[in-house]
Amino acid sequence: MGITTELSEKLRKQISDRGMSPEQVERQLERFQKGFPDLELVRPATIDDGILRIPETEQQPLIERFKQAQNEGRVMKFVPASGAATRMFKTLQSMLNAEDKLTREYLEANPDDADAAYTRIFLEHLEIFPFYEDLQQALKKQGLDVVQLKAEGDYRTLLSYILEEKGLGYSSLPKVLIPFHRYEDHQRAPLEEHLVEAKEYTQGENGNIRIHFTISREHESAFHKRLQNVRTRLETGKTTFLVETSFQKPQTDTIAADTNNQPFFDENGDAVFRPGGHGALLTNLEELKGDIVFIKNIDNIVPDHLRESTYQYKKVIGGYLIAIQDQIFFYLKQLDRGDVLPALREEMVRFVQEQLYVEIPPEIFRTEDSKARLDQWLFDRLNRPIRVCGMVKHEGEPGGGPFIVRNPDGTTSLQIVEDAQINHDNPEQTQIFESSTHFNPTDLVCSLRDFQGQPFELEKFRDPETGFISMKSYQGRDLQALELPGLWNGSMAFWNSIFIEVPPETFSPVKTINDLLRKEHRNE
Repeated sequence: MGITTELSEKLRKQISDRGMSPEQVERQLERFQKGFPDLELVRPATIDDGILRIPETEQQPLIERFKQAQNEGRVMKFVPASGAATRMFKTLQSMLNAEDKLTREYLEANPDDADAAYTRIFLEHLEIFPFYEDLQQALKKQGLDVVQLKAEGDYRTLLSYILEEKGLGYSSLPKVLIPFHRYEDHQRAPLEEHLVEAKEYTQGENGNIRIHFTISREHESAFHKRLQNVRTRLETGKTTFLVETSFQKPQTDTIAADTNNQPFFDENGDAVFRPGGHGALLTNLEELKGDIVFIKNIDNIVPDHLRESTYQYKKVIGGYLIAIQDQIFFYLKQLDRGDVLPALREEMVRFVQEQLYVEIPPEIFRTEDSKARLDQWLFDRLNRPIRVCGMVKHEGEPGGGPFIVRNPDGTTSLQIVEDAQINHDNPEQTQIFESSTHFNPTDLVCSLRDFQGQPFELEKFRDPETGFISMKSYQGRDLQALELPGLWNGSMAFWNSIFIEVPPETFSPVKTINDLLRKEHRNE
């Protein structure tokens, strides 16, 4: 008996209120039972074998090609920014919650306690953080002084005024609103830094800059208040920021399961639903109906004086995307007319195999109508969204990597693969994964319209067999959480992909608060 016939009226209402269907929930519960198949890695993508390294001598023509599209107003930026800053302050929060560790004596006497060492570094460099002046003001309102508290070793008061609502309240704020950089007369959070960056490579000749942030509903008011405060400083001359926002939709949530793969219910008897991960944002991306769209993580941002390399390579990968888009559109128009010369067909085959690293199913060539079947296959293969992804040399940073993958139909394609997607019980697959030379910094530019100028239905190009199941805890009870195919993993699995090496200085993420102590974030 299927779950759709066993649901209680209460659970049916929960499902309906989220805009979901019982069948959708049933498929999710079935996924807990059968899991996700492992990806089959063929080999890592490396320089000249899946990853392009563009010489400096070839970059300027690409930059000029991109600038033309930029001036025409074809370019925009998409920033997933709904994530809370909880992870940034996880260690500090843990120390604040500890009863006996947050003292000068403990921090100095326990160098092997990783959390204590981390907290000691944070407190020793407190004056360097861009929010130091804000902390001073918050404490001053209560008759307290940050220098005196630090001298007295009253670290509990200091951390509480940084993390809790009585002070700065950073533990409950989204990362987009946490100050990252200090300038001469102001500080900037990622919100401002992404606006500044977007101006350089999305502003059209009319002065408009289109940028879209996905935000959480609970922080909508704070986001727009901060946005209004910075507009006066950033909108000069004819510069106009067309800032759009959207929320992760509740119908993209996934039901949690208990260890028996049944719906997980809380203490009130309500089923627990969880956000479906960044793959849920595919719907938000599709609704933009954009043409050329850059996607970048909210925390990967540097101060002004370090942006030149970022600006240059944004334009390089953007120019390459447009060049590939022009070439693919030409092929599609010829295929659409139905009269393809043999030489052009051979060129298309080489392009698919050598540029996109896609193998053509050999059975196509074994039929009497092989030319017609090949033309139809080429059309279907090329008429897809395109993405050009920046790849950085592997230097120990976490994240998915670029690989050439064997698809279920026997073809190959370029994919960004996470550790959880492969079978580590297979030594060969583990060896291939660990031999990767590059990783994905989530720095990509996408072509979202077809050769006739119509927006793609992005859901059609998502691989539903590429998600994640992880174990979580809810009030001391184990639950299973289901994540949708990742936005730049399974959600883009059936796109046409190009990987290009970009310099490491274009990747400066802030995953924890002490990352702001790195020299690239110290605007001195």
